[in-house]
Amino acid sequence: MIIYLKLVLTAIFWGGTFVAARAVSDHIGPFTGSFVRFAAASLLLAAAALLKEGRLPPLKRHQTVPALFLGMTGVFAYNVFFFSGLQTITAGRASLIVAINPVLISLLSDLFFHEKLHAAKVAGAISCLSGVMLVVSRGNPLSLLSGGVGRGELFIMGCVVSWVSYSLIGKAIMKDLRPFAAVLYSCAIGAAALFPLALAENLTEKIGGFGLLDWSALLYLAFFGTVIGFYWYYEGIAAIGAARASVFINLVPVSGVFLGWLLLGEPVNLSIIAGTALVMGGVYLTNIPRSKS
Repeated sequence: MIIYLKLVLTAIFWGGTFVAARAVSDHIGPFTGSFVRFAAASLLLAAAALLKEGRLPPLKRHQTVPALFLGMTGVFAYNVFFFSGLQTITAGRASLIVAINPVLISLLSDLFFHEKLHAAKVAGAISCLSGVMLVVSRGNPLSLLSGGVGRGELFIMGCVVSWVSYSLIGKAIMKDLRPFAAVLYSCAIGAAALFPLALAENLTEKIGGFGLLDWSALLYLAFFGTVIGFYWYYEGIAAIGAARASVFINLVPVSGVFLGWLLLGEPVNLSIIAGTALVMGGVYLTNIPRSKS
């Protein structure tokens, strides 16, 4: 029961990350914001490991390559797309596009882990994809055929691909690596990959000009969005599987849209509402248990 509560809170925290990133994305570059977030998260995780166990968790030789993939997908690629996308589209819209994650994770878990598809899951995938198309096209799906999708939407779709990869690789690697270690090393590897690109964005000059809002948003992203969120999410994958844990991402767009409206004054129009309904219905259909008869 506790793991389900953690997953609900994780989804709420992640809804807040869209608002936090949107608040600073206009004046903090995508590489700079991503590096500061994950460098801070890595330091917090390392400090927690040293205080609790007196050492960093060991990483075996055969775990090195999977850990590199975790860092490059769920941290490096995801956050470059994340900050870049939020420079041009609203937090609420971005969080709805990301809501396609549970469906793709569920379908690919079926494919790679030899579970059979069923009619409700296929219907759910179609519903979720329809909702995302509605949101991405701002209520005009025909615009997808004429190149009407903006750079921001494409960047956020890149987030989806990155997070699906991170979740499935994580399920495989956690057969012999604890969730805490998986999160720590993926954050550290991702931060290291982001560092030279952040320097190219004049990190050393920009960081001195960060205000209270900037630091508050970045620390929220580091602690609640990363240290707590990633760890609890990977705990969920280890305990109940990638498909079942990912369904809780369904709560992210709800909190993202609500917090975007409450804190940033972002509009909520008919395409957002309809897209939310289709995505949530699709995630439910994709994850309802099958009859054993």
